Amino acid sequence: MITIVSDTHGTTDHELAGRTMEAVRDADLVVHAGDFTTEAVLDAFEAESARLLAVHGNNATPAVRERLPEVRTFEENGVRFALAHRRDGGSTGLEMFGRERGADAVVFGHSHRHLARRAGEVMLLNPGSYARPRGNLPTHIELEPQDGGFAGGIYTRNGELVEEFHVGGLES
Repeated sequence: MITIVSDTHGTTDHELAGRTMEAVRDADLVVHAGDFTTEAVLDAFEAESARLLAVHGNNATPAVRERLPEVRTFEENGVRFALAHRRDGGSTGLEMFGRERGADAVVFGHSHRHLARRAGEVMLLNPGSYARPRGNLPTHIELEPQDGGFAGGIYTRNGELVEEFHVGGLES
């Protein structure tokens, strides 16, 4: 399983709780779309994660920026992902970012609002913020391998399923 989170905005701890904490601990891969804020929060995430892929966000301290790239691309279960905290240009800019990297899906954060939507040939995934939702639901994304892609779900911190979707595989 892949667990996707973003926008922690902590200063001393990962602030994981409930279903989000379970999903991070159970995941084979945790993807963080930026804004840990401090190195202590990044360290706390690394301690909870079997494997962590992350980027820095616009609120990252210099120490976090030194440890994490602004963007990265990776592949899991036949799906290529492009990861960034934020890209200019809205859905079109995110789609272009993904296409430039040959990605099937773009994972991003910044808005603190969850999203799973297709933009042209690219799936856009924003896990929202489980820790600082700013009036939105406190959410994260879980991806389960399925048919050369993933069955996905957006979940609240208390375990409520908000939305289901597919990435890659037979549904792409």
